[in-house]
Amino acid sequence: LTNNPEKLVELLERYRIERLVLVPTLLRSLLLYLPLQQQQQKQQHHHHHHQQPQSGSKLLYNLRIWVCSGEPLQISLAREFFDYFQEGVHQLCNFYGSTEVMGDVTYFVCESQKQLEGYEKVPIGYPLDNTTIYIMSPDLRPVRTEEIGELYVAGLNLAEGYVNGRDPDRFIDNPLAIDPSFGRLYKTGDYASVSKGCVYYQGRMDSQIKIRGHRVDLSEVEANLLGLAGVDKGIVLCYHAGEIDQALLGFVTLEKDTHFQTGLQVEAALGDKLAHYMIPQVVLLESIPLLVNGKIDRQTLLKMYESTNNNDDTQIEIEYDYTNVPAARLTVAKDLFETVGQVIGRSTRAKICLASNFYELGGNSLNSIITVTQLCGKGYPISITTFIGAKDLGEILDKICADDRELAKHRLEANGNGNSEGEFDYRLQLTAYPLAVEHKKDTINIITSSFFEKADLEQWLKPQIHETDYRDILEDIWMVLIEKGLSFIVKDETGRPVGVSLNFDAHDEPEVTVTSKLIIVFEFLESVEGPIRDSQLPTGKNQILHSFMMGTCAELSAQENIEAMHFMENEVLKLARRRNFAGIFTTNTNPLTQQLGSNVYNYKTMLDYQVNQFVYSADGTRPFAAAPDSQRAVVHWKDIRCS
Repeated sequence: LTNNPEKLVELLERYRIERLVLVPTLLRSLLLYLPLQQQQQKQQHHHHHHQQPQSGSKLLYNLRIWVCSGEPLQISLAREFFDYFQEGVHQLCNFYGSTEVMGDVTYFVCESQKQLEGYEKVPIGYPLDNTTIYIMSPDLRPVRTEEIGELYVAGLNLAEGYVNGRDPDRFIDNPLAIDPSFGRLYKTGDYASVSKGCVYYQGRMDSQIKIRGHRVDLSEVEANLLGLAGVDKGIVLCYHAGEIDQALLGFVTLEKDTHFQTGLQVEAALGDKLAHYMIPQVVLLESIPLLVNGKIDRQTLLKMYESTNNNDDTQIEIEYDYTNVPAARLTVAKDLFETVGQVIGRSTRAKICLASNFYELGGNSLNSIITVTQLCGKGYPISITTFIGAKDLGEILDKICADDRELAKHRLEANGNGNSEGEFDYRLQLTAYPLAVEHKKDTINIITSSFFEKADLEQWLKPQIHETDYRDILEDIWMVLIEKGLSFIVKDETGRPVGVSLNFDAHDEPEVTVTSKLIIVFEFLESVEGPIRDSQLPTGKNQILHSFMMGTCAELSAQENIEAMHFMENEVLKLARRRNFAGIFTTNTNPLTQQLGSNVYNYKTMLDYQVNQFVYSADGTRPFAAAPDSQRAVVHWKDIRCS
């Protein structure tokens, strides 16, 4: 169940669960899945910003208390939690403990993004009732504030000891006890520190790590690896423990007469000895690097993995085998296989074909959600449950192609190469009209609701900005928009306005007087766009069409919204060609439109900027500091001169 967020969310919703205890890995999976499911269930309209649903309508809104335990809770994940859930309503708790002390012995409760400001990591917090925490030096003396020591626990929740008296040195007398009830100590094997009265977890003393909530002893994995016939030397390390890119790695040299030819074969042999979550990604080496003292150079090995893993995954040689794929399904199969290959990347453990199982290829619960998100973004309607439950990619292909007619209605690109102009199967009959005086009210309503209510950047400025701020700006530039003749409104066959696209010549934009806090958004956009526009793109007028704002009507269904967006993107392309522009320039702050720009409309990414790094020149502050590291602004350019 925990590998299938779709079923888990369904159960939590059905029974209106209000409190949940889970490992951070599962929380990360849910936070990847929830926005995707929210998009599919609600009538949203997408544009260059992302819609924020009404708080009470969000999935799992009733689940108010979330308790993370079993793994370190990363601060980036805590921030992502409050990107989705409502501050002041939902709580994220970080608990620390182990079986030896009846589960948990410390707690930290977080209720807002602001509470996390100034923290480099999420604390494990404060002792529970009837529990005392000691952080001590090897000679059992309490360390000073900010110093790192070993964490010991005393209290009413200690176990008597291990079965058969194993490891008696883990349960010892407490030399600092005043109350006899606290006369014994449990030696946790964890490092910790105290800062401002709060306890921070600082890692393990031994080789234990947590993988999806399971204790994994690296020395046990290493012993099994070295026990394989044909393996000469080896070491097992963990890369970025607790992070989304955590990887269990086995670096191995082989004996000369070994039957092993690849790391995959070594991994398969370990499958007979270890649980699946304990099997490392095996890296074969000619020799293992050593330090001058003769010990293994662990940092060099991890840097070797990191430098290899951080290269552009599009350059990886992944083998795709389309044998037995019917000709009519070849385009869909190509999209499916390549999406899987791109997501799994360097971890891909075999060629990708109809008989491939996603998890045997190297997939996991996290990147299964990413894969489904990307497939949905490309217009293939498939659920998490269907994807996870499929025995192989052939079955997934069957599900996607089950109704080719329905598929055609959902696809964003009919021919699979991004040049879908005129080939999309529209349900709506849409027409673009050059912006005119009579369109003013509809234009202002659509743009204001689109950008103020959904507000990817603006959410961090509320309540300092107001709905009237966008109205004031549009009032200011209205006549210029009409005079330039580069903007348009889109209506359906009944005359209903469904979308608006506002565009300027990037080297002939009007001066806009902004007196509200929206000036921060405009300065931010200029800071990411200006250097690229002025130094990397064609100069002079009538060269760069700046797609400035694009919004759709709030009443559209999800399918109608996709059609309206797709229609407007093609109209902008036609407009740019008709007016002989060299290309189209735009900035997206929403993950969906970023993905569409790159994968569907074939825009080139000129800049991928971390939003929370922006410094506002007026006061030197970071107005988007509370945004998670994952929130990006992507500057796109589409050169149309050769297309």
